[in-house]
Amino acid sequence: MSLLTKTTLRKAALVLALGALLPVTALARPVVLQINSSLPDGSFAHTFLMEFKNRVEAELPDKIDVQIFMGNTLGSEEDVLQGMGFGTHHASLSASAVVQVNPRTAVFDLPYLFENRDKVQEFAASPAFDMLSEGFSGKGIVLSALWDNGFRVITNSVRPVVTPADLNGLKIRTPTSRQRVAMFNTLGANATPLSFGEVYSGLDQGVIDGQENPAQIVESARLYEVQKYLSLSNHVYLPTFMLFGQPWLNAQTHEIRDTVLRIAAETAPWTFTWGEETDARVLEELAEKIAINEVDFEAFQAAALPLYDSPLFVDAIGADMIQVTREVLGLN
Repeated sequence: MSLLTKTTLRKAALVLALGALLPVTALARPVVLQINSSLPDGSFAHTFLMEFKNRVEAELPDKIDVQIFMGNTLGSEEDVLQGMGFGTHHASLSASAVVQVNPRTAVFDLPYLFENRDKVQEFAASPAFDMLSEGFSGKGIVLSALWDNGFRVITNSVRPVVTPADLNGLKIRTPTSRQRVAMFNTLGANATPLSFGEVYSGLDQGVIDGQENPAQIVESARLYEVQKYLSLSNHVYLPTFMLFGQPWLNAQTHEIRDTVLRIAAETAPWTFTWGEETDARVLEELAEKIAINEVDFEAFQAAALPLYDSPLFVDAIGADMIQVTREVLGLN
């Protein structure tokens, strides 16, 4: 054997020996977790996801790389939800679009169901949440937690909305949810379903007169630039749903899977506290940019009451889901 061959073999053996001494974590690449959101950079959803990212990566250093994609960078909310079941997408912080995957989530479309955020957290710690989670069964999606989103308010560029009669004839953008469309049509508006990504341009071009979303979104999406009035209707509380694809979870170690699910749940109370404090600040700041008015709350409640018995709601959500929710919230 030549001297050159012996030297090459010794070098190869040395490399292998050094590799064997390195810890596995030094050789393995971090697991990638990509999370989609339809909302823009700087929105509350971005803040929540960055908090989650920091908590997860602090607990699993060098083991996971949490990547946040805002503004539907990974595809439309609906496409991402479908892709999670197929394994082409990992996770999503979603809101209204979830009803297309799990009709039970339309329980949050029932008007004036939650009095405050404390009631939402009572729901999240109850059998009603378990029943809601079961609605994702067979869809390849796991609900890990409910995070804050906020009470929805109405904005438009025609007139202040004080009573349901003020909605008559207004083209109000709603999510692509049959229940939300039915709600606004019942209240007298001309409900116009649109993807959130089309809302700003639709308002700017006069395709729609107004929209309904939490005040935080009115600020972060700069909707006040194309709207004149904000009415504090607080007609619906819709959380954001922190969702993981079952295929992605199944591909992970127990440590990674259990950690991301646990931290998602642990982050929830922080989001509600943040939302409560931010609402007060945002409304104060918006008061300088858009006219804000209170509404006749009882008039809106009365106008929306028939929806609780509407087959569109009851058949989609399930009478049992509505009943358990009402019991949990002390509404029976």
